[in-house]
Amino acid sequence: MLSVVRLGLSFQIITGATAMHKTNSIIMQASRAEIFETAANLENWPKILPHYRYIKYLERDSDRNVVIMAATRSGIRISWTSEQIIDREKVEVRFHHLKAFTKGMLVVWTFQETPAGVLVQIAHDLNFRVPVLAPLAEPIIGDFFIHHIANRTLQCMKTYLETKRTNCAP
Repeated sequence: MLSVVRLGLSFQIITGATAMHKTNSIIMQASRAEIFETAANLENWPKILPHYRYIKYLERDSDRNVVIMAATRSGIRISWTSEQIIDREKVEVRFHHLKAFTKGMLVVWTFQETPAGVLVQIAHDLNFRVPVLAPLAEPIIGDFFIHHIANRTLQCMKTYLETKRTNCAP
C-alpha cells in the first residue's frame, strides 16, 4: 500500500488485482511554464480540446477547484466531478475524482524538461470499489475511456501549444 498526502489530500493507492494504473505521455515543444498553465486552466479546455463538452466550476480558487468535467468518447457522452489541485511549487496538476464510475481515482499531470522537449505525463490510479468487477471494468473504464481520452487530450493540447490552432483533427 502506498499513501500519498499532498495539499490536504490523502490518497490510498493499493496495488493488486483490483487496482488500475494507466499512463499517457507526449513530448511537447513549448515552455514548461506555458504547458503547465495550459493544463491547469480548465476554463479553456473546451475551447482547445474538442472532445471536452464543458467544464463547470462548483468551487473555484487559485490553486484548488471542484469541477464537473464532461467529454465524449466516440460519441458517448461522459461526465464526472473532480477536485483539481494546482501545485505550482511541484509543477503538478492533480485531480481526485469525487463522483461517477471513477470515484476515488487519482490523476497526476507532470511536466519534465528533456533534451527533446517537455515530457508531459498523465498518470491515472484507481482502486475499483467492487473488486470482483475489476477484470471487466478495467478494459472499459481504463482502456476504452481513460486511456483514449487522455491520449486525445495530450495530442490536442500539443497541437494547440505548438501551432495555436484549436482544430485538433480526430
